[in-house]
Amino acid sequence: MKLYLLFFFFLTLHALPGLPRSTADKPPFFLLAGDSTTAVQSTNGGGWGNGFIQTTLAKGAKGQNYGHNGATTVSFRAGGDWDTLLKKVEEVKANYQPYVTIQFGNNDQKPTANITIAQYTSNLETFVGDVRNAGGVPVLVTPLSRRQYDNSTGVPTIIRSLENERVATIKAAKKTGASYIDLNRASTVYLNSIGPVSAHMYDLKTGDSTHLNAAGSQVFGGMVAGLIIQDFPQLGDAGFVHVDPKLQTALDKGQYYWPQ
Repeated sequence: MKLYLLFFFFLTLHALPGLPRSTADKPPFFLLAGDSTTAVQSTNGGGWGNGFIQTTLAKGAKGQNYGHNGATTVSFRAGGDWDTLLKKVEEVKANYQPYVTIQFGNNDQKPTANITIAQYTSNLETFVGDVRNAGGVPVLVTPLSRRQYDNSTGVPTIIRSLENERVATIKAAKKTGASYIDLNRASTVYLNSIGPVSAHMYDLKTGDSTHLNAAGSQVFGGMVAGLIIQDFPQLGDAGFVHVDPKLQTALDKGQYYWPQ
């Protein structure tokens, strides 16, 4: 009798509304929220987003890049981008499991934005709640490292100019219980390994150490995919998210990589 009741309990639990279905039931749909270091490649910006969507999603997985040049955690909402993204979550969730990556910081830290680190953290926490209410899975992303080096010791080392935002993003994730990927740490380690000459091959244009060209988008988009697979291994197991093996080897070994 006890075994029957236990079986009935688990059967009922599985059927309760609001509980996540198996990822095998639906392919993922990634909606990318962020600033120009997520956005599509353009004259004044470009990030990892398109490389991620175009080269790492498979077997029916889809994505859409809502990254916006100059965006902050305030302007992305005030300008309507956030509402547009949430409407898309509602639209696709019947046939897909929506995942919303959220990466800001580059512009929030500028004095002209007038956003304190406490406000930045609170804004990320609110984003998390909004995504959950809409039926999506929020994934906070620490900001992509800038490719700026300090050579004062004779060994070029990445300047960790986004460390406060990195810590705040992780804090917001832990407070809300949201998943996060530490792209800032991973990109910093990789850039330190390959050095400035190779790192600047990924610049959108000469002298731009923040934005990525198409090759850089593919490399760091692959890095994001690898981090997502670590946090959501079922997506990798199902083949929805994958990283080119040659790129993954280069990332793991800290070796410069140029997509063929």
